[in-house]
Amino acid sequence: MRIEYHNLYIHFVFTTFGRTTVILEKHRQRIEKYITGIINNNGCHLYAIYANPEHVHFLVSIDPKLDTQNLATVIADSSQRFINDNRLCTTLFQWQQSCSAFSVSKGDVDKVCKYILNQKEHHRKIDYSQEYETFQKFYQETINKMKKQ
Repeated sequence: MRIEYHNLYIHFVFTTFGRTTVILEKHRQRIEKYITGIINNNGCHLYAIYANPEHVHFLVSIDPKLDTQNLATVIADSSQRFINDNRLCTTLFQWQQSCSAFSVSKGDVDKVCKYILNQKEHHRKIDYSQEYETFQKFYQETINKMKKQ
């Protein structure tokens, strides 16, 4: 059945292989624009993106014809190839083999966009390892609450 109206918001976090800090500030916007193009070319809409040195956050509304894993794979494969073909890193660039994808309610889209766009300031206070642990804890608590219901 065709889905006419949808609100499928996903907050993705891609991490560089080994969490190495290889995304240079001078290439950050170019990488962000390329990922934006991949998202748009797959019938999705980008709300916010920020490429940190070792990870990238982006919020998209996903086309219901796509599944989350396929979209993540297309973005990862295409952007990895783009980064390497254009020598935007000093070493061979790779994403980790897995990423994180969090569903976001329509009411939280603005809050998540602000969070993503504030990454530079955010990571002056908290490093990526701490951020990742916080995400895991929050979402694990949410899953545990749902299991108890």
